[in-house]
Amino acid sequence: MFKALKEKLFSVRQRLETTIEEQKLDSDLTIHSAPSQGSPEPSALSESPAPTPPPRESEREKKAPGFAQKVVSLVRDREFIIAAKDIEDSLSDLEIGLLESDVAFSATDAILTRVREDLTGSKRKIGTSVDAVITNALSDALLSVLGEGVNILDFIASREKPVKILFTGVNGTGKTTSVAKVAHYLTNHGLTVAIGAGDTFRAGAIEQIDVHGERLGLKVIQHQEGSDPSAVLFDTVQYAKAHNIDIVLGDTAGRFHNRVNLMNQLAKIRRVIQPDLIVYVDEAVAGNDAVIRAEEFSKSVGMDAVMLTKVDMDPKGGAAISIAHAVGKPLIFIGTGQGYDDIMPFEPKAIVADLLAGEA
Repeated sequence: MFKALKEKLFSVRQRLETTIEEQKLDSDLTIHSAPSQGSPEPSALSESPAPTPPPRESEREKKAPGFAQKVVSLVRDREFIIAAKDIEDSLSDLEIGLLESDVAFSATDAILTRVREDLTGSKRKIGTSVDAVITNALSDALLSVLGEGVNILDFIASREKPVKILFTGVNGTGKTTSVAKVAHYLTNHGLTVAIGAGDTFRAGAIEQIDVHGERLGLKVIQHQEGSDPSAVLFDTVQYAKAHNIDIVLGDTAGRFHNRVNLMNQLAKIRRVIQPDLIVYVDEAVAGNDAVIRAEEFSKSVGMDAVMLTKVDMDPKGGAAISIAHAVGKPLIFIGTGQGYDDIMPFEPKAIVADLLAGEA
């Protein structure tokens, strides 16, 4: 995933490494260029001292360490400082690379600020691995933007059953299929699931979720097209309570934040079923548009977590890096294909480790 972004990060790491290695070399050379403290020249009036025989090998071995050994010891103990001016060109490359990868400006700025703070000004041992210094700085910066992940299984275990998860988002982003994928993921982890066909607005939506339910062997509660989605989801919750179902997954109609009637409908759904988790669904290939839509949706309706679809089709990775930072909510799942198994819990540390693992 995110091949283009991985390549840009790799290139920046190489340039930073070259710059910092040069600074380390300059620090080393200051040791070698220091004047040696030899014996003073004898006076011209003094008599030449009688020659002394060279020491035996055993005596030379007992002498203090030679100059080369002293240099090694000094280099180990010396420190060097990474100057801000020396890495600005590399950080400029990083900024361009992030923006070209559709990372939102606010997230890009946050990453650059964190890397600059981590790398510059502080003293570092000359023997420190430069690659480790750079990788740690980039890793910390990316993680600060991505924020903490959410373990959905731990979340469910901490809540009273049935746990109610509501899926919202704009049209055409794969929301209904995402509901089916999450249902499949949860049942694979030993949990029971009922699905509420709350998208009564879009033609064919009820049939679509019903087909998924049949394939997965799950109960789908549905009313006729055009009915009140609040009533459908309320009935789903009641069914889950009566049959000791662990989780209710509620599908809803795709909507834009400026569609007042659909937004009011969603507000009513929230009042009626009081969901434990609202998951906003959008597609990674939308790039910065996905970030903007998520921000507007968060202001209008609110959300608790984000799921990105079509991540396998997005070489840039900007939406995945930006969206959690933009809305202040965690990414919970990413969709990586068309099959029910093509879903991954979003784990920030694993994603960042993959991004910095090396050249794509």
